[in-house]
Amino acid sequence: MADILNLALPYFGLIFIGFACGKAKGLPESGLAWMNFFLLYVSLPALLFGIMSKTPFAELNNPPFLIATTLGTMSAFVLAMVLGRVVGELSLRKATIAGLSGAYGNIGYMGPGLALAVLGAKAAAPTALIFCCDSIFLFSIVPLLIELTNREHPSLLHAFGVVARQIALNPLIMSACAGALAAALHLQFPVAIDKTLLFLQNAAAPTALFVLGVTVALRPFNRVPWEVPGVIAIKLLLHPLVVFGLMLLLGPFPQPWAATAVLMASLPPALNVFVIARQNETWVEPASVAVLIGTFASVVTLTSVMWFIQSGRLMFP
Repeated sequence: MADILNLALPYFGLIFIGFACGKAKGLPESGLAWMNFFLLYVSLPALLFGIMSKTPFAELNNPPFLIATTLGTMSAFVLAMVLGRVVGELSLRKATIAGLSGAYGNIGYMGPGLALAVLGAKAAAPTALIFCCDSIFLFSIVPLLIELTNREHPSLLHAFGVVARQIALNPLIMSACAGALAAALHLQFPVAIDKTLLFLQNAAAPTALFVLGVTVALRPFNRVPWEVPGVIAIKLLLHPLVVFGLMLLLGPFPQPWAATAVLMASLPPALNVFVIARQNETWVEPASVAVLIGTFASVVTLTSVMWFIQSGRLMFP
């Protein structure tokens, strides 16, 4: 267990340091703008490009795995969305963000670093594939549902146009696809470029976790809406259980791949849930609460999943 804590605590420690700094200094949230830009457009794309480009292309061609993990994310999204509609009596627009909270884990900020630390280099390919497929699904369905509830733009064609642009211009998806292309073409980059990419990759996780802590600290809330605990339970408990079942049902998959899928499904709600809620001016405070409580609760749930993986108790045939 000490080994697991040694792996997990640095990640949560950076979040808590960011949280403490955010509470202590009270700097305006606008001060994070450049850090967020660096993460979204520079460091995280470099990380995903590096992972994909260094993974043999043959390993990336695994349709059953993609179907299993994406079905898990879809199931969590639908469950959280239905819970928001029934328990919280939310509108479709708000329930869409609730669904996002229950399905969209911190696969960008925490996922790659944590998966590689727990499972080693063999987790690189499944981590990248999960990120791409989850992002494409969630960045498709959420804008589509949001646009369909926008009375100013009720056209289905307009909604599909918005979705297509968001997917095509997403820097994380673009970088992962570029990395896959580099792997397929067996491209080799000059040493200087490789070192630059390595610097950027190494900066991704620490910066992201610190920014996550600060941003959560700057999100005050007055109450916990009824639907939020249920959404968090779906994300931290049901999502990994559903993925575990799908790994068994649609497998067999190599142990590192199946374990990576369960680990990625166990991640807390992503900070981007709040960002997307704020962009669309809907379910903003509950999204902030879900990220905050989900992050703290995952100290127990995520660490437990890591222990099951490392101790060999989470085995797949």
